[in-house]
Amino acid sequence: MEPDAAKTLLITLTGKDRPGVTTSVLDSLASAGVEVVDIEQVVLRGRLVLGILVSAPHDWKRLGQALESQGEALGMQVEVAQGQGDNKVRAVGRSHVTVIGAPLKAAALAAITGRIADCGANIDRIIRMARYPVTAIDLHVSGVRPDKLRALLAPEAAAQGVDIAVQPANLLRHGMRLIVMDVDSTLVQGEVIEMLAAHAGVEAEVRRVTEAAMRGELDFEQSLRHRVSLLAGLDASALDAVFQDLQLNPGARTMVRTLRRLGYRFAIVSGGFSQITDRLAEDLHIDFARANELEIVDGKLTGGIVGEVVDRAGKAAALREFASALGVAEESVIAIGDGANDLDMLNAAGLGIAYNAKPLVRDAADTAVNVPYLDTILYLLGISRELIEEADAEAGFTPSSLG
Repeated sequence: MEPDAAKTLLITLTGKDRPGVTTSVLDSLASAGVEVVDIEQVVLRGRLVLGILVSAPHDWKRLGQALESQGEALGMQVEVAQGQGDNKVRAVGRSHVTVIGAPLKAAALAAITGRIADCGANIDRIIRMARYPVTAIDLHVSGVRPDKLRALLAPEAAAQGVDIAVQPANLLRHGMRLIVMDVDSTLVQGEVIEMLAAHAGVEAEVRRVTEAAMRGELDFEQSLRHRVSLLAGLDASALDAVFQDLQLNPGARTMVRTLRRLGYRFAIVSGGFSQITDRLAEDLHIDFARANELEIVDGKLTGGIVGEVVDRAGKAAALREFASALGVAEESVIAIGDGANDLDMLNAAGLGIAYNAKPLVRDAADTAVNVPYLDTILYLLGISRELIEEADAEAGFTPSSLG
């Protein structure tokens, strides 16, 4: 049974960290016969902060004096307060608020925490997820529904130039999940069709149409068929050359490698071409791939597409198909994309992430990541940079081999 608040003591120690401090304090508490109700400890730049909530003995003042003397001997500051209740889980709304900045300035963080306080929510805990190449922190917030908190913080994130993700604090964050990614300008840098167009000498026209389609200004299927028609007569060997020239976005391999260790499954869904995406899937050990197939006759591109076009609706349909094949609920799917043809896919997923996306997509997605590191998404899932590096080191990866 939880002790009454009036019958508890909160003991707080601060000072230079050293081995044995926690054990020494707990030994003193053991001698007093008290029960430990709650305990938290953090070490920040060599400074220890230790908080212990215990049941209060009859002569609690004597215990407090003994602890203060012990703290003085350890070179620590000790505070003992009576009648501090246990941390209660608030009945309404618990969220993880992940804040990412490059850099993350104090002014931005002050503005964000201010908005959280304004709506009556409480920050229960703050944990650093990464310190380079971006700064990422995870705030555990309670007291307000996640959807309300997300709507409140989104404009503040834009005003402060930082990324903020708000997710419900529930078991879904820790379960096996499916990651469905767009390819062009998401998994890889640039647009494959523009790279092919460069070989065909029509890059400028194709780029103009691509940009309009990604902004949602043109029907995707019509724009794709028009762009592909401009590639008629291109030797199929250009596909090999384009694949060799592809550059993954920074952190792509790290993200896939790390999440595969945790049992995550991956799919890529692209408005691009299977002749490229199938090879990417094999290289990265991606479980599923869906894209358009360029028609090739006698070693030349005909300017046509085989079968139905993978458009905006087709991407969402593929997501649902892959989730069903794995027995994964759509609420457990994470979708990542940047263009207007990704919108249905992002909406179908439990968490839709706009990655360096067009404004239309950023506004519609659950959250947006605007730094050029795909593995930043790991921080949204509660995985810290330290854990990633430790796992890589244990697997024998060297910094030069990582990506």
